[in-house]
Amino acid sequence: MRCIFVLDIFNGAVVHALQGERSRYEAIEKYSKIVSTSDPLGVLREIHPKEVYLADLNRLTGSGENLAIIEEISSRAKTMADIGILKASDLRYLPCIVTPILGTETASFDLMAKAALQRKIVVSIDMKRREILIRDPDLSAQAPLQFLRRLNGLPLQAVILLELDRVGTSAGLDRKFLESAAAVSEHPLILGGGVKGVEDLHALEDLGFSGALVATAVHNGKIPVEMVR
Repeated sequence: MRCIFVLDIFNGAVVHALQGERSRYEAIEKYSKIVSTSDPLGVLREIHPKEVYLADLNRLTGSGENLAIIEEISSRAKTMADIGILKASDLRYLPCIVTPILGTETASFDLMAKAALQRKIVVSIDMKRREILIRDPDLSAQAPLQFLRRLNGLPLQAVILLELDRVGTSAGLDRKFLESAAAVSEHPLILGGGVKGVEDLHALEDLGFSGALVATAVHNGKIPVEMVR
């Protein structure tokens, strides 16, 4: 089970994400029990994660970028990053050692197919209340499981099921949905959102998931920091 530590970066600082409501995000040091700083490299030094998921919230909201920080972090930990890729040429912004994440919130299916032929990528199915957040009108009528099945035709490194309304909530797992997703997907699956503790990581492994994105449960002590190391 891959225990992937999340760094949501906004204006050069790590923030605590909550239900995808970006206006409510606060510096992580105000929330965390285990870090004393919101500086991304400082958090990295204190946590020492083996693998990280980075979200550049400035690029995702069209208000700047944190690309230099991402490059620096990628030299210290295995890294995947969502920088709001809109077109194939955006892939050049990420060093070749970084795995690009193409999320439905910004990328079309055609772009995912094209990018998958250029380098190893991860697709993120971005959801709120089990509806896909989309930029591509071609996806508007598709339910998450339909889209997951459609992705089976692409050579992807993994697929993230990102339930934004569960991020930061420690709400736990919706086993019925996750069982259905595991039965449909031919790719390694990673869950983002709602993981509340070690027991959820074990449950995900039993369901056949390859990994989980974790942040809140690490910062509040429910998942020992050793598990992301």
